[in-house]
Amino acid sequence: MKNTNVAAWSILIVLALIWGTSFILIKRGLEVYAPGEVGALRILAACLFLVPISIPLIRKLSARQLKLLLLIGMVGTFIPAFLFALGQTRLDSGITGVLNGLTPIFTLAIGAVFFSQKFTTANYLGIALAFIGTVVLLTAGSGGEVSEFNFYALFIVLATACYGTNLNVIKYYLADLTPLVITSVSILLVGPMAGLYLAFDADFANKVASGPEAVRALGYVALLGVMSTSLALILFNKLVQMTTPIFSSTVTYLIPIVALTWGLLDGEQLILGQIIGIAAILLGVFINNRKKAKAAQKQN
Repeated sequence: MKNTNVAAWSILIVLALIWGTSFILIKRGLEVYAPGEVGALRILAACLFLVPISIPLIRKLSARQLKLLLLIGMVGTFIPAFLFALGQTRLDSGITGVLNGLTPIFTLAIGAVFFSQKFTTANYLGIALAFIGTVVLLTAGSGGEVSEFNFYALFIVLATACYGTNLNVIKYYLADLTPLVITSVSILLVGPMAGLYLAFDADFANKVASGPEAVRALGYVALLGVMSTSLALILFNKLVQMTTPIFSSTVTYLIPIVALTWGLLDGEQLILGQIIGIAAILLGVFINNRKKAKAAQKQN
């Protein structure tokens, strides 16, 4: 039991480090490549890394399962990869990492609206706090005053809504498949689209050949795809199997810490208004996860 606990905490910390580092890697990629190129590169790298696993698995799936996995690949990987890159053209990487924490909120909200999950008073409170925190976070001026809303944040919010949709579809329609099958095959199905995007991008090849800086940025994005989109998902699925979804959800609170740390080390500033917004978002997520934890304890 002790060894299992050590392994679980080790995986949790590694996951937080990997996913929390994702946003600074996107930032590095955007120094050379356009948002669409960063998103496509990320997906293609993940796809190629998982090919040895996904190709043998795809032959065992039905047409219905493949259609659902294509949907999962689109809303869970393809679209968010482009949205995060686009959003980070006008958002600090640390702030983007905090906004990523809205995923559990959207998972709950979409589950309630489209999949008949029940809302509680605590759920409403958590969602309200997260919404208020998002608005405060993205309208905070450097002197504490309210500034113009950063509409690029909506790309990140939409990406977390995609993640929430993705998790609900998996839960209600693909519960019969293993997490490894879902991850590897869904990425395989959208990988060729990312490859075509880059193939028809006339500027991409020129950028890659432009010098060491471009090659370095390419490496950052490839690392992003292999680590954050492939290895991290496999590790997360393993963590859920070893422990509980409640323990695994703890990573939601650790990711923003890692993302903000990278941002501060990279010279990004964090002001009082942003701190208040961050606190409200994390408190909203905590309230919702706490409610889930109590429900799980009652079932046990």
